[in-house]
Amino acid sequence: MTTHAPQAPLPQTGWLRRKRFELPCTVRVDHKFESLHAEVDFGQVVDIHPGDEVIVHGAPIFVPYGETHEEERRATVVRATWPERLWTRLTGDFEFMELCEFSFSEERRL
Repeated sequence: MTTHAPQAPLPQTGWLRRKRFELPCTVRVDHKFESLHAEVDFGQVVDIHPGDEVIVHGAPIFVPYGETHEEERRATVVRATWPERLWTRLTGDFEFMELCEFSFSEERRL
Protein backbone atom coordinates (compact mmCIF):
# COMPACT_ATOMS: atom_id res chain seq x y z
CA MET A 1 0.00 0.00 0.00
CA THR A 2 1.41 3.32 -1.05
CA THR A 3 0.37 6.53 0.64
CA HIS A 4 0.88 9.92 -0.91
CA ALA A 5 0.87 13.29 0.76
CA PRO A 6 -2.12 15.38 -0.31
CA GLN A 7 -1.47 17.94 -2.98
CA ALA A 8 -1.70 21.54 -1.87
CA PRO A 9 -4.82 23.34 -3.13
CA LEU A 10 -4.31 25.31 -6.30
CA PRO A 11 -3.90 29.02 -5.57
CA GLN A 12 -7.16 30.87 -6.13
CA THR A 13 -7.59 34.62 -6.22
CA GLY A 14 -11.34 35.14 -5.87
CA TRP A 15 -13.77 34.26 -3.10
CA LEU A 16 -16.19 32.84 -5.69
CA ARG A 17 -13.70 30.37 -7.16
CA ARG A 18 -13.83 26.72 -6.22
CA LYS A 19 -10.63 25.17 -4.89
CA ARG A 20 -9.79 21.59 -5.81
CA PHE A 21 -7.14 19.15 -4.69
CA GLU A 22 -6.41 15.45 -5.02
CA LEU A 23 -5.52 13.05 -2.22
CA PRO A 24 -5.51 9.33 -1.38
CA CYS A 25 -8.54 7.70 0.21
CA THR A 26 -9.83 4.32 1.31
CA VAL A 27 -13.12 3.13 -0.20
CA ARG A 28 -15.13 0.51 1.68
CA VAL A 29 -18.24 -1.13 0.19
CA ASP A 30 -20.53 -3.41 2.24
CA HIS A 31 -23.12 -5.52 0.44
CA LYS A 32 -24.77 -7.53 3.19
CA PHE A 33 -28.27 -8.16 4.49
CA GLU A 34 -27.62 -5.87 7.47
CA SER A 35 -25.92 -3.12 5.51
CA LEU A 36 -25.68 -1.88 1.93
CA HIS A 37 -23.41 1.14 1.82
CA ALA A 38 -20.20 2.68 0.57
CA GLU A 39 -17.95 5.06 2.45
CA VAL A 40 -14.85 7.07 1.65
CA ASP A 41 -12.27 7.66 4.37
CA PHE A 42 -9.60 10.34 4.13
CA GLY A 43 -8.21 9.60 7.58
CA GLN A 44 -7.29 12.76 9.46
CA VAL A 45 -6.16 14.57 6.31
CA VAL A 46 -9.24 16.60 5.34
CA ASP A 47 -12.72 17.55 6.54
CA ILE A 48 -15.65 17.61 4.12
CA HIS A 49 -18.07 20.50 4.60
CA PRO A 50 -21.62 21.14 3.30
CA GLY A 51 -21.59 21.78 -0.44
CA ASP A 52 -18.18 20.21 -1.07
CA GLU A 53 -17.94 17.60 -3.84
CA VAL A 54 -15.89 14.40 -3.66
CA ILE A 55 -15.00 12.59 -6.88
CA VAL A 56 -13.48 9.12 -6.38
CA HIS A 57 -11.36 8.02 -9.34
CA GLY A 58 -11.29 4.53 -10.82
CA ALA A 59 -13.65 1.89 -12.12
CA PRO A 60 -16.92 1.13 -10.32
CA ILE A 61 -16.64 -1.38 -7.50
CA PHE A 62 -18.97 -4.38 -7.69
CA VAL A 63 -19.19 -6.47 -4.52
CA PRO A 64 -21.03 -9.82 -4.46
CA TYR A 65 -23.87 -10.20 -1.96
CA GLY A 66 -22.69 -11.03 1.54
CA GLU A 67 -19.22 -9.55 1.12
CA THR A 68 -17.24 -6.42 1.98
CA HIS A 69 -14.56 -4.88 -0.19
CA GLU A 70 -11.97 -2.24 0.69
CA GLU A 71 -9.37 -0.63 -1.56
CA GLU A 72 -7.12 2.39 -1.88
CA ARG A 73 -8.09 5.03 -4.45
CA ARG A 74 -7.47 8.67 -5.26
CA ALA A 75 -10.14 11.30 -4.89
CA THR A 76 -10.58 14.91 -5.92
CA VAL A 77 -12.20 17.25 -3.40
CA VAL A 78 -13.84 20.37 -4.83
CA ARG A 79 -14.49 22.94 -2.12
CA ALA A 80 -17.76 24.86 -2.22
CA THR A 81 -17.61 28.63 -2.30
CA TRP A 82 -19.08 30.41 0.71
CA PRO A 83 -22.36 31.27 -1.13
CA GLU A 84 -22.73 27.58 -2.16
CA ARG A 85 -22.01 26.47 1.40
CA LEU A 86 -24.58 28.91 2.78
CA TRP A 87 -27.18 27.80 0.21
CA THR A 88 -26.55 24.13 1.07
CA ARG A 89 -27.05 24.83 4.77
CA LEU A 90 -30.25 26.81 4.14
CA THR A 91 -31.86 24.29 1.77
CA GLY A 92 -30.39 21.02 3.05
CA ASP A 93 -33.20 20.36 5.52
CA PHE A 94 -35.81 20.64 2.77
CA GLU A 95 -33.95 18.17 0.55
CA PHE A 96 -33.61 15.76 3.47
CA MET A 97 -37.36 15.90 4.03
CA GLU A 98 -37.90 14.86 0.40
CA LEU A 99 -35.99 11.68 1.19
CA CYS A 100 -38.26 11.05 4.17
CA GLU A 101 -41.47 11.15 2.15
CA PHE A 102 -41.95 7.41 1.87
CA SER A 103 -43.56 4.64 3.85
CA PHE A 104 -43.19 0.89 4.08
CA SER A 105 -46.55 0.42 5.78
CA GLU A 106 -49.69 -0.78 4.08
CA GLU A 107 -52.56 1.64 3.70
CA ARG A 108 -54.91 -0.20 6.06
CA ARG A 109 -56.77 1.25 8.98
CA LEU A 110 -56.96 -0.57 12.28
